[in-house]
Amino acid sequence: MAAPLPAMPGQSHRALCSVNETPSEGETVLDRLFRRQREARAAAEFFGRIVAQARRPEFYRDLGVPDSLDGRFDMVALHVFLVMHRLKGQGEAAESWSRRLYEVMLDDFEKSLMELGAGDSGIPRRMKQIARGMAGRIDAYHKALEGGSTDSRVLEVALDNNLYGTVPDTKPAWLAAMAGYVRATVSALAGQPLEGLLAGEIRFADPPAAGPAPG
Repeated sequence: MAAPLPAMPGQSHRALCSVNETPSEGETVLDRLFRRQREARAAAEFFGRIVAQARRPEFYRDLGVPDSLDGRFDMVALHVFLVMHRLKGQGEAAESWSRRLYEVMLDDFEKSLMELGAGDSGIPRRMKQIARGMAGRIDAYHKALEGGSTDSRVLEVALDNNLYGTVPDTKPAWLAAMAGYVRATVSALAGQPLEGLLAGEIRFADPPAAGPAPG
């Protein structure tokens, strides 16, 4: 599979969605505006389904993922990567959908920063940091899954460095269970028709159990 899609360091995340900007034959400027609005709503709803999976309590209660801003960010980032991994190399429509998803994710992170009280002058700098961090995560997860690799150690290291990066003592059982979940989700997404994914339909694997997180 080719190198993963997004976040070139230093590139504005809004530039990632300059796809299909030329109106279709017979499409007016107003038609294009309405089309963009429909596509934006569809992408936001699709992202919402991904976030709902990333926020399932089993990950935080049973698998030791920190129930913190960092932990929730990394869970969303991981699930967005898994969807983008499925869409990669599947044609122009899939690439466009993947870019839209990526932009919606970064817009959501930007809104979260504003809600947390980050000053306007600090948001562009924080968004660049987030985009670079996302690019690093995508690269690490892509390499761990590259060529259908079955070496769980590489994936577990990537998860330990990112998803569990703020956890001082990550249990091996958590890493093993989460790595298994990632691979199960890759398989689940691969088994779903591309047409369904482009229509906003998605099914993830169920979170596994690996014993309770420390209380």
